[in-house]
Amino acid sequence: MACSIVQFCSFQDLQAARDFLFPHLREETPVGALRRDRSKSTNWEDDGWGAWEETEPQEPEEEGNTCKTQKTSWLQDCVLSLSPTNDLMVIAREQKAVFLVPKWKYSDKGKEEMQFAVAWSGSLNVEEGECVISALCIPLASQKRSSTGRPDWTCIVLGFTSGSVRFYTENGVLLLAQLLNEDPVLQLKCRTYEIPRHPGVTEQNEELSILYPAAIVTIDGFSLFQSLRACRNQVAKAAASGNENIQPPPLAYKKWGLQDIDTILDHASIGIMTLSPFDQMKTASNIGGFNAAIKNSPPAMSQYITVGSNPFTGFFYALEGSTQPLLSHVALAVASKLTSALFNAASGWLGWKSKHEEEAVQKQKPKVEPATPLAVRFGLPDSRRHGESICLSPCNTLAAVTDDFGRVILLDVARGIAIRMWKGYRGAQIGWIQIVEDLHERVPEKADFSPFGNMQVPSRVAQFLVIYAPRRGILEVWSTQQGPRVGAFNVGKHCRLLYPGYKIMGLNNITSQSWQPQTYQICLVDPVSASVKTVTVPFHLALSDKKSERAKDLHLVKKLSVLLKTKSPNLDLVETEIKELILDIKHPATKKQALESILASERLSFSCIRNITHTLTDALKNQELESVDEGLLQFCANKLKLLHLYESVCQLNSCDFHSGTSFSDNDLAVLLRLDEKELLKLQALLEKYKQENSRTTVWFSDAKDSVLPVKTFLEYLEYEKDGISVKKISEEEYVTLGSFFFWKCLHGESSTEDMCHALELAGLSPQLLLSLLLSVWLSKEKAVLEKSQSVCCLHTMLSLLSRMTVAIDDTWDSQPVSPWWQQMRAACIQSENNGAALLSAHVGHSVAAHISNSVTEKKFPQTASGARAEVEALTDSWEALSLDTEYWRLLLKQLEDCLLLQTLLHSRPGSRPCRPAPLPSEPLPRLSVRKLLEGGKGGIADSVAKWVFKQDLSPMVLKLANQERDAEKPNEPKDLVNRGLIELSEADMDLGTIPDLLRAAYEQFPCSLEPDVLHAHCCWEYVVQWNKDPEEAHFFVRSIEHLKHIANAHVQNGIALMMWNTFLVKRFSAATYLMDKVGKAPKERLCRRDVGMSDTAVTSFLGSCLDLLQTLMEADVSREEMQMPVLDTEDAWLTVEGPVSIVELALEQKHIHYPLVEHHSVLCSVLYAIMRFALKTVKPLSLFDSKGKNAFFKDLTSIQLLPSGEMDPNFISVRQQFLLKVVSAAVQAQHPTTRDRDATEEAPATPFGKDQDWPVLAMDLAHHLQVSEDVVRRHYVGELYNHGVDHLGEEAALQVQDKEVLASQLLVLTGQRLAHALLHTQTRDGMELLARLSPTLCTWLKAMDPQDLQNTEVPIATTAKLVHKVIELLPENHGQYSLALHLLDAVEAVAVPPL
Repeated sequence: MACSIVQFCSFQDLQAARDFLFPHLREETPVGALRRDRSKSTNWEDDGWGAWEETEPQEPEEEGNTCKTQKTSWLQDCVLSLSPTNDLMVIAREQKAVFLVPKWKYSDKGKEEMQFAVAWSGSLNVEEGECVISALCIPLASQKRSSTGRPDWTCIVLGFTSGSVRFYTENGVLLLAQLLNEDPVLQLKCRTYEIPRHPGVTEQNEELSILYPAAIVTIDGFSLFQSLRACRNQVAKAAASGNENIQPPPLAYKKWGLQDIDTILDHASIGIMTLSPFDQMKTASNIGGFNAAIKNSPPAMSQYITVGSNPFTGFFYALEGSTQPLLSHVALAVASKLTSALFNAASGWLGWKSKHEEEAVQKQKPKVEPATPLAVRFGLPDSRRHGESICLSPCNTLAAVTDDFGRVILLDVARGIAIRMWKGYRGAQIGWIQIVEDLHERVPEKADFSPFGNMQVPSRVAQFLVIYAPRRGILEVWSTQQGPRVGAFNVGKHCRLLYPGYKIMGLNNITSQSWQPQTYQICLVDPVSASVKTVTVPFHLALSDKKSERAKDLHLVKKLSVLLKTKSPNLDLVETEIKELILDIKHPATKKQALESILASERLSFSCIRNITHTLTDALKNQELESVDEGLLQFCANKLKLLHLYESVCQLNSCDFHSGTSFSDNDLAVLLRLDEKELLKLQALLEKYKQENSRTTVWFSDAKDSVLPVKTFLEYLEYEKDGISVKKISEEEYVTLGSFFFWKCLHGESSTEDMCHALELAGLSPQLLLSLLLSVWLSKEKAVLEKSQSVCCLHTMLSLLSRMTVAIDDTWDSQPVSPWWQQMRAACIQSENNGAALLSAHVGHSVAAHISNSVTEKKFPQTASGARAEVEALTDSWEALSLDTEYWRLLLKQLEDCLLLQTLLHSRPGSRPCRPAPLPSEPLPRLSVRKLLEGGKGGIADSVAKWVFKQDLSPMVLKLANQERDAEKPNEPKDLVNRGLIELSEADMDLGTIPDLLRAAYEQFPCSLEPDVLHAHCCWEYVVQWNKDPEEAHFFVRSIEHLKHIANAHVQNGIALMMWNTFLVKRFSAATYLMDKVGKAPKERLCRRDVGMSDTAVTSFLGSCLDLLQTLMEADVSREEMQMPVLDTEDAWLTVEGPVSIVELALEQKHIHYPLVEHHSVLCSVLYAIMRFALKTVKPLSLFDSKGKNAFFKDLTSIQLLPSGEMDPNFISVRQQFLLKVVSAAVQAQHPTTRDRDATEEAPATPFGKDQDWPVLAMDLAHHLQVSEDVVRRHYVGELYNHGVDHLGEEAALQVQDKEVLASQLLVLTGQRLAHALLHTQTRDGMELLARLSPTLCTWLKAMDPQDLQNTEVPIATTAKLVHKVIELLPENHGQYSLALHLLDAVEAVAVPPL
């Protein structure tokens, strides 16, 4: 056992504290921080005099390195203090401070640990420019009798550069403030009460010492304790009422002015000491000379040691009683009670101050008492050496001093001399550890020779010096005074070593005996790992005596560990050496430690370990009974039993054993109690499972399954009382142990009877063996399915285990369910290897039935007499066994269902590979009966839906498989199947075994996989996956396809409403506001920013939303004619528990408000048209009035105030213009011309899936937006003729009501065509024809603008038909009728070329 460094606490967020104290080190603006630092530089050395020497590029790098170093070493620039009870930590810098308290929290690994969290942070300066220079966290004892030993509260004492000392609570509330000297405070130190170890040691009082550059102030601990308690109580009362004011007792303090010393940096208050007569005479001679007189009783003196320069170390002695203590009248720190009279007090205690009171302080400073001069008596003169710090040992006899030469000097406090020096520790931080010997660790043999063996021997105390060297990043532990280094640790270069040197204030010689508080003597704060560590040192490291048996034992243990690591060809020699070493060890605990290391060795053979354990056991038995350690003897005996078991199992596994019996299918049927039909069904089911499972699973060689090293075997098992148990090990390790016992037996290569007998004799319980056997069987599924012989071996093994004495007790017969078989069923239910679980369940059912029949025959023999009583008793017993049998049948049915479902989930289409998922595709979870029972009513459908999504199967595939299942039934129409085959795409034709497996799943789960339920889960799965990656628009399209395949309107309505509320309405509203803001179809950047997807994905999203809203309206209409579906569950799965299924949630949804859904559908159509055709200068919300705008994005089941009545003509005009734009864009997209192909940069991409019939949708929108439908139809006809699609224009013209207006519009179009043919082609024939036309017609044609024509390549014969159509539509009395006749003549003239 060596010294160690142990982490006992960590920081929750240390970086936040660093950022608060060092704002320029924040991660957000490192560059800005560097710039600010450079601008603030006023030192000429920082300006870079060598800038012209091509070193300028290196300056930012050097500053960056400096900043990086400061980010890790920032703790070195802070004032740090930790309470010895670990209740509070203070980190301060300049005017700011952070108070941290420990809290129990869970770490990232899930373990509960203590973490420091920020309790308070803020600025502490009262006077301008003052900074914190020293800090203490002093825990104060509780005065209650029922105290548990923890401190009542912790006081924070801070010293400032202004000379003030202030006391705070843990919450940052100022209790007291004191100005005892006008110079800056250099150091604060505290001493608490310690029980004297020996009667001759002087009892030390508690005190707080404050060091100034030329003075030391010591405050009596008792008066400080009482004052702090009173002030804290008064603060609490003032916060509650503000009326009470209790004057606390005054503080007693002494102030010494240190003389004859140049500089002081640190000090140590040793306390009261009493000189021996010799030392008294020596001191009197040195001071008064040869004739000096001495008193009869040596005087008591307070000793102080300072470090600095000239002298390097100064020793001061203040005689007790030479000066009277000063009384400081304490003023309470309550702002409402402070008055100007407070500052007239002699001590000048300050508290909370308002602005007016701060001005009063500046006007009248408190009175500062003069110091009593105290000259240095002697010192260690060294003019070149400057002391930096001093640390007093816990027993006040030694002190360690650091200096600027990198030395650590050990001082003898009583003699005033240096007794030891360490070199090479520049900037060292030091502390002490005091260890008390545990009397129980002493060797028991020594006490027998002492005549006072029964008396209480006082514990010995050892002191160790801890030195932390930051430049080397090493922490060392040294034994004092002249002892060796006993420990060294690499801890990093940026840590802080904290040594409080005190414990709890407020204890005395009575209360300290009952208190045993846990305090940390020394702590190391590591800012890199954000942890707090402490050093533990065993007492025996201080024993330098060569005869120390503990040290000798540790030496032997180290020698043994080295021997175990070496490679030696002569194992017999190594074994002999190890035996000698372990027998030489005296201490029982150390001997046990040595044996454990031997048992854990990987280099030693089994025979060597066994022989060593035997030797040690025999040696212990041969010792005297009184000196034998019973625990060690029992430990050895237990390990020997485990080694004997290991040897027996290895011998059985190594035997050449082969069962010569052959195994046929008929034998398997008899063994499992199945008929031929049931066996064939089981084999077919397992064969399908093996085929599909082999595609997705990687198997490894299991040649070494029956081999287990003895080291691992001993780590897995332990001996408790009279039996062997397995330790808490992982599932893989559990299977490894089971394979070591049973794998050879399951393969028929080892004797099953001998193995069971050996394990039973060793003390392993049947329940443990059954658990190990099943873990092996269920984890080695591939091997056991390939070899049918394993089923017979499992049957034999299970029968033998069931016949063990404590496996199936006789008292269990009267119980409804046997715990033995319940354990086996529980293992099968939890297993994810369903093939192996189904086989083991058949074997278990067979063995259970055989045992129950044999038990029945034993209890009720068939005799002629008493037949009636036997029949009644047999009936009662059969009732008890029938429930167990039903559990087996239920389990077999559940495992068959789970196996079939797992086979389906492992299947894939034959030729096409699985669609590469854009997201990190999560593998489908392996199923177990337990998972299905805990997955709720929708768990089965949810699993299949995840598989459908992974394979990206069309809804028609699911529908077709269900129709084929129905077609197999009589009286079912077969034309549905043929129609479904036509609708399947080519990609879905070659599906391999998927249709057959789907049909089998439908038959196995007629309720859980009912078509509507499955489509609902598939719909939800696709929309969930789309929500994870909205760019994959086809996921949403697939979801809508599944939604449309739901036949029941109630389910369809609920699913659609849930999809809208959960995933769509938020994105839909974002798209609406974005398009209304930009006034056109937004580009990709804006779409990604506001909607979270690209512009192409937004287009598809809006189209799918329109489909969903239309489906929702259709479902609302048809749901009135349908009944609510009844959600049934298969008989084998009635006990399912878990979350509510999607279908149940859908049926709980409220009825929608149809007009509100229709209102959203209109908006969705408008948005879809804008994105589909990239329309510009369109604000979608401008098409609706205030009522319509307010109704958008509200709950679709709520009743909103919608627009009604006549609409404002301005809205009608805007809507009409929008619809005409949509119709024009739709015709242009459906019939692109040459001009359209030239300008394709603005054309939107064709959406995923089937596009809308936009002319019909425009007519429908016109109806809802109160726009004349005939205007839209006329515009549609005109656009068709404009694009040269005259045959479609003739069909569309039949639906126009106002034929006359249409004819006028077409007449203009005809004129544009003829003008282009005559005026813009510039041919000779055309010019001659133009000359023959009437002047009226020529003037009219010249006024036409052919630029408006979208298609100028229309044949003239087609235009002639158009003119005939115009003449038919125009009445004869129309003003343009004659113009139409002239136009007809001109067209015919153009059509007939001149001879």
